[in-house]
Amino acid sequence: MGDMQGREVEVEATNIAHGGYGVARLDGRVVFVADAIPGERVRARILDDRKNRFWWADTVEVLDPSPHRRPHLWAEADVSRDPAIRPGGADFGHIEPAHQRALKAHVLSDALQRMARIEREVEVEQVEGPADGGGWRTRERLHVADDGTVGPFSARSHRVIRVASLPLATAELGEVAPIGQRMPEHAGGDVVALAPSIGGARLILGKQAPSVIREQVGEREFRLDDSGFWQVHAAAPRTLTRAVQEAIDESLFDPRAANLDLYGGVGLLAAAVGDRFGPSTRITTVESDERATEHAAENLADWLGAKAVTARVERWVRTLADASAAERARLWGATVVLDPPRSGAGRAVLETLAAARPAQLVYVACDPVAFARDAGVLAELGYHLTGLRAFDLFPSTHHVEAVGSFVRA
Repeated sequence: MGDMQGREVEVEATNIAHGGYGVARLDGRVVFVADAIPGERVRARILDDRKNRFWWADTVEVLDPSPHRRPHLWAEADVSRDPAIRPGGADFGHIEPAHQRALKAHVLSDALQRMARIEREVEVEQVEGPADGGGWRTRERLHVADDGTVGPFSARSHRVIRVASLPLATAELGEVAPIGQRMPEHAGGDVVALAPSIGGARLILGKQAPSVIREQVGEREFRLDDSGFWQVHAAAPRTLTRAVQEAIDESLFDPRAANLDLYGGVGLLAAAVGDRFGPSTRITTVESDERATEHAAENLADWLGAKAVTARVERWVRTLADASAAERARLWGATVVLDPPRSGAGRAVLETLAAARPAQLVYVACDPVAFARDAGVLAELGYHLTGLRAFDLFPSTHHVEAVGSFVRA
């Protein structure tokens, strides 16, 4: 560590960076400042000065506040508290919701411009839920300190923070979350609180064996493991179902083609495609988690042409190269939906996929920089970004969800 760590400096944030940091300059060096809104002068404590070109810092006092600043949604995360004891997970909670969305839109269009040379303005759409940017989380992972205290981790460390409430949680989740309780028998472990849309809220304690829960999306019911992946925002499954349905260009869609749903989880987006284009739609969903794939097979039982495969997408797409002539023709007409993890799909997957020449891709992204990098790769491979929408599925945090449509040139 250098000699600046722990020192306090006065800086002005002039921009917002991926990860939700304000961007400031100090003697020609970039400093990423947590909890600083562009336009603000703040006193910041240097957290990390190991890199020569970039430093990281925490806001400890706001000297000249932005007109978009509000009292933090989560009292314990307020800038008046020492950064070491602010809980993580609500890093935009001090910004008015409309401005949060404007900043997220800027990060997304900036990433596309820098990483893919794509000029595209985007609006981050508000989704159903409380207007203050709270009350939306249906899942919350809490941690148990050595003394049994239950709470979230601090934003900067694995220190468990005692909090009085979980303002991002839905009311139902807030009622079961054991904050303020002590669970010494689970010291050093995790407690997951979840409130599925069917059957009431529950806790998963430590290494408890998974049990099956149900989630309602529109008219449909999905089965999944309580510990399995599901969208966290109460309105996200509905929002993404509609967004994916609308992102598909009907004139390019062939229900008999070898349509794909990659990183498909328990089949949410494959079902969205089947619901839009009818029960004879052929679609294969590929997911590496075996339990999720078993649920997907059950969840997609309404569609004759739907099947669920357990495989790592990176490996599975390589089998497309060995397709028969008939299957190659079906791939050529295919619509591919992909919802990769935060790191993105990556060049290897996209090159293998593009070699099969599908008609269109619908890419669901939870990370704007990974998405922009992949959009650049797709452009090189002859796929143009024809449509882009973004949704505020993580209010009061820096995260944003995007849905891009890519069409073969």
